[in-house]
Amino acid sequence: MFQRVCEALRGIDDLPGLTVSDVVGWGKGKGGDASDVVHEHGCAFVKKKKVELVVPSALTDRVVEVIAQAAHTGRVGDGKIFVHEVRSVVRIRTGERGEKGI
Repeated sequence: MFQRVCEALRGIDDLPGLTVSDVVGWGKGKGGDASDVVHEHGCAFVKKKKVELVVPSALTDRVVEVIAQAAHTGRVGDGKIFVHEVRSVVRIRTGERGEKGI
Protein backbone atom coordinates (compact mmCIF):
# COMPACT_ATOMS: atom_id res chain seq x y z
CA MET A 1 0.00 0.00 0.00
CA PHE A 2 2.81 2.42 0.89
CA GLN A 3 4.35 2.12 -2.57
CA ARG A 4 0.98 2.84 -4.21
CA VAL A 5 0.54 5.95 -2.06
CA CYS A 6 4.04 7.23 -2.90
CA GLU A 7 3.56 6.67 -6.62
CA ALA A 8 0.19 8.44 -6.53
CA LEU A 9 1.66 11.41 -4.66
CA ARG A 10 4.52 11.67 -7.18
CA GLY A 11 1.81 12.35 -9.76
CA ILE A 12 0.98 15.68 -8.10
CA ASP A 13 3.31 18.14 -9.81
CA ASP A 14 3.06 20.94 -7.24
CA LEU A 15 3.56 18.73 -4.19
CA PRO A 16 6.31 20.38 -2.10
CA GLY A 17 7.51 17.11 -0.57
CA LEU A 18 6.80 14.61 2.16
CA THR A 19 8.36 12.98 5.20
CA VAL A 20 8.10 9.25 5.93
CA SER A 21 8.76 7.62 9.30
CA ASP A 22 8.79 4.00 10.40
CA VAL A 23 6.54 3.82 13.46
CA VAL A 24 4.75 1.25 15.58
CA GLY A 25 1.26 1.40 17.02
CA TRP A 26 -2.18 -0.10 16.91
CA GLY A 27 -5.69 1.02 16.03
CA LYS A 28 -9.14 -0.15 17.07
CA GLY A 29 -8.22 -3.78 16.43
CA LYS A 30 -5.22 -3.51 18.76
CA GLY A 31 -3.12 -5.23 16.09
CA GLY A 32 -4.63 -8.59 16.94
CA ASP A 33 -4.89 -9.82 13.35
CA ALA A 34 -1.75 -8.14 12.00
CA SER A 35 1.02 -10.21 10.46
CA ASP A 36 3.84 -7.74 11.16
CA VAL A 37 3.83 -7.44 14.96
CA VAL A 38 6.74 -6.16 17.04
CA HIS A 39 7.01 -6.42 20.82
CA GLU A 40 8.39 -3.43 22.70
CA HIS A 41 8.25 -2.65 26.40
CA GLY A 42 5.92 -5.57 27.02
CA CYS A 43 3.37 -4.47 24.41
CA ALA A 44 2.58 -5.80 20.95
CA PHE A 45 2.55 -3.20 18.18
CA VAL A 46 2.05 -3.24 14.43
CA LYS A 47 4.79 -1.83 12.19
CA LYS A 48 3.48 1.14 10.21
CA LYS A 49 4.59 3.95 7.90
CA LYS A 50 3.71 7.50 8.86
CA VAL A 51 3.54 9.93 5.95
CA GLU A 52 3.52 13.65 6.72
CA LEU A 53 2.91 16.41 4.21
CA VAL A 54 2.52 20.16 4.51
CA VAL A 55 0.88 21.56 1.41
CA PRO A 56 -0.61 24.86 0.29
CA SER A 57 -4.31 25.03 1.19
CA ALA A 58 -5.26 24.87 -2.50
CA LEU A 59 -3.75 21.34 -2.70
CA THR A 60 -5.28 19.92 0.48
CA ASP A 61 -8.41 18.32 -1.01
CA ARG A 62 -6.49 16.87 -3.95
CA VAL A 63 -3.78 15.35 -1.72
CA VAL A 64 -6.37 13.84 0.63
CA GLU A 65 -8.27 12.29 -2.29
CA VAL A 66 -5.11 10.89 -3.90
CA ILE A 67 -4.00 9.28 -0.63
CA ALA A 68 -7.47 7.93 0.16
CA GLN A 69 -7.81 6.32 -3.28
CA ALA A 70 -4.30 4.88 -3.34
CA ALA A 71 -4.47 3.47 0.20
CA HIS A 72 -7.99 2.03 0.06
CA THR A 73 -8.28 -1.76 0.19
CA GLY A 74 -11.43 -1.97 2.28
CA ARG A 75 -9.58 -3.97 4.94
CA VAL A 76 -8.57 -3.13 8.49
CA GLY A 77 -5.27 -1.24 8.45
CA ASP A 78 -5.92 1.03 5.46
CA GLY A 79 -4.94 3.91 7.73
CA LYS A 80 -6.25 7.36 8.50
CA ILE A 81 -5.73 10.83 7.14
CA PHE A 82 -5.54 13.72 9.58
CA VAL A 83 -5.79 17.27 8.25
CA HIS A 84 -4.42 20.06 10.42
CA GLU A 85 -4.15 23.75 9.76
CA VAL A 86 -0.58 25.01 9.89
CA ARG A 87 -0.56 28.50 11.35
CA SER A 88 2.92 29.50 10.30
CA VAL A 89 5.83 28.28 8.20
CA VAL A 90 9.33 29.72 7.92
CA ARG A 91 11.85 28.29 5.47
CA ILE A 92 15.02 28.77 7.49
CA ARG A 93 17.40 28.89 4.51
CA THR A 94 15.59 31.74 2.71
CA GLY A 95 13.45 33.33 5.39
CA GLU A 96 10.34 32.83 3.26
CA ARG A 97 7.13 32.68 5.26
CA GLY A 98 3.61 31.37 4.77
CA GLU A 99 2.83 29.26 1.71
CA LYS A 100 6.04 30.46 0.02
CA GLY A 101 7.95 28.85 2.86
CA ILE A 102 6.46 25.39 2.29
